[in-house]
Amino acid sequence: MLYIKEGRMDRKTMSNWIMYHEIHRLAREGLSNLAIAKYAVCDRRNIARYLAMNESEYEEFLIKQDSRPRVLDKYEDFVKGILIAVPGASAAQMLDWLKEHYKNLPRLNPKTVHNYVMSIRQKYNIPLETIEREYFIVEELPYGQQAQADFGEYYLRNSEAK
Repeated sequence: MLYIKEGRMDRKTMSNWIMYHEIHRLAREGLSNLAIAKYAVCDRRNIARYLAMNESEYEEFLIKQDSRPRVLDKYEDFVKGILIAVPGASAAQMLDWLKEHYKNLPRLNPKTVHNYVMSIRQKYNIPLETIEREYFIVEELPYGQQAQADFGEYYLRNSEAK
């Protein structure tokens, strides 16, 4: 297998291979494509496509998936720089920063940005650092010493406006 020879067997690739072999095992046991799709939480058309592939064809499919161009590839240096500077940055923050710095940024699905950020983290081995938020109980104060405000809006109709 080319993936193992090149030393590129990451967790995602390993999961893909396990899924491929599990689909073939279930098919050998006599399950229908629909039953396998329900078990694998995958589309039945994909199941049929995977069953039609042998291992070398599936490997070529995975390689092609890895090498296809992505929408955010031209912003890789920016994303990498931000992730190194702010390891706890979320994909939503990254999308906001991209919109701020690149006015001609195409419309993106937040999941696309999430997947890209995760691939950059994996490629450059940048772990996601989570910051634990500290919670504590507020001391009870005497009546009239403390207040809470809710800045909501409420629209009232009057006799002049329709």
